[in-house]
Amino acid sequence: MFSQKNNPISELAEFLRFLGSYIHLRIAGWGKRFEKIKDIIVAFLVVKRGKYSQSFLNTSFLILVSATLIAGPIIIENNPFISDYFNNQNISTAQSVIATDISDISLQTKLSEKPRDKIEEYTVKPGETLASIADKYDISVETIKWANDLKSDTIKAGQKLKMLPITGIAHTVKSGESIYSIAKRYGVDAQNIVNFPFNEYEDLDTFSLRVGQVVYVPDGHPPAVKPIGSGSSLVRIIGGQPGSGRFIWPTTGSVTQFPVYYHMALDIANRELPPVVASDTGTVSYAGCLGYGYGCHTIIDHGNGFQTLYGHLSRIDVSAGQGVTQGQTIGRVGSTGRSTGPHLHFEVRLGGALQNPLSYLK
Repeated sequence: MFSQKNNPISELAEFLRFLGSYIHLRIAGWGKRFEKIKDIIVAFLVVKRGKYSQSFLNTSFLILVSATLIAGPIIIENNPFISDYFNNQNISTAQSVIATDISDISLQTKLSEKPRDKIEEYTVKPGETLASIADKYDISVETIKWANDLKSDTIKAGQKLKMLPITGIAHTVKSGESIYSIAKRYGVDAQNIVNFPFNEYEDLDTFSLRVGQVVYVPDGHPPAVKPIGSGSSLVRIIGGQPGSGRFIWPTTGSVTQFPVYYHMALDIANRELPPVVASDTGTVSYAGCLGYGYGCHTIIDHGNGFQTLYGHLSRIDVSAGQGVTQGQTIGRVGSTGRSTGPHLHFEVRLGGALQNPLSYLK
């Protein structure tokens, strides 16, 4: 019998215990050295954080761009209007020639270089008049007079004037008032107030207002003053009548909102909900409903670079892919989406860009 001292099994067990202890000590030593090195690196980065923040921002930007490139096609594919816009970038040479032929008409559209969202203060310069200042701000002389309580056209150098972002009225909301009562007070349709993109609401579904806030009333006028300019709702049009271009009026009613830089479209109101007709022959590229924005609406592609959009419909009588002829009924006037009352929101687009509809209808 072998003694315990010379037993190979005992020696192996002793060796394994020694090896385990050795490995444990080595790992513990490596861990301590790693922690020291990590502390040094962290301290270095904290001290140099300003130097490396730019690299971090650049990396974040690259990640954002990559995500956009991946998600962009999906977004475009699922948004009919954006999709139509990008598809129109591939218009053939023949279609481009057609667009060039009518470019002189589209140039009539006047867009603000820098849309204003609030009242600005302006100091009158020597030699300036109310008319020259009004032209500079693209608003009416009457708007300046109303905003500054001026009784005459006389102004002097150095005088401070409040300049509204639009032709109309700036109204401070009082208790119990709504966009409907304010619109009635200043002789406009409530939709005019909703169309101005910089007006804010407590509730976007009901367009409720906050007491004390300033609401801009485009084309509004003081109660004792006769309406001026193109904002009058007395302009009546009849659907189906030809325009000066290739389009016909899409429905019958009162024009309550004319094209402006923030709303390059026509609003045609009619509480009788008359039919809406195709302004020109084409193919329906979209027909559907949203719970916001255009609501139930139809887009017609006219095959020559032009598209027309018919928004806030109460009923849609066509479907995507269907061919329509000029004057064919495609739906009825309604008040769906971002709307305060029955009206048609009518847009004309060329190559995906909004045009002034009056250039083709008036």
